[in-house]
Amino acid sequence: MDALREYLRPWKLATLAIGLALLLVGADYYHAPDWDYRISFIMAILTYLTAPWTVRVFMARRWRMVPLGLFFYYFTVDGCYWLYWSAVNPEALDMREANFYASSCLYFLCGFVWLHNGPLKHLLARR
Repeated sequence: MDALREYLRPWKLATLAIGLALLLVGADYYHAPDWDYRISFIMAILTYLTAPWTVRVFMARRWRMVPLGLFFYYFTVDGCYWLYWSAVNPEALDMREANFYASSCLYFLCGFVWLHNGPLKHLLARR
């Protein structure tokens, strides 16, 4: 129940919406062969669901959970990308390496942004 409350925090949903909007604008503007609306939604939602937990596992050195954290990280930044483009347009996989690096940076950045458990006012009050 606490996890659901964290996923439904307005500030987290707002930042997800802003990030997703930027991804959708980027997909429309750049017309890259491996960037469309669907993969933007898939990767953004998976990042929202897994990145804070993965960052928390690494920061807390919860060694038993590291393999699962690495799986979540890999699947979100490359596994789902590979599955999607293998089915939709395998030629787009030529961009896989570049996507991996960019998505890795965004994954961990988002993980740190959404790491805080609690209302935004508590996060902003910390100094």
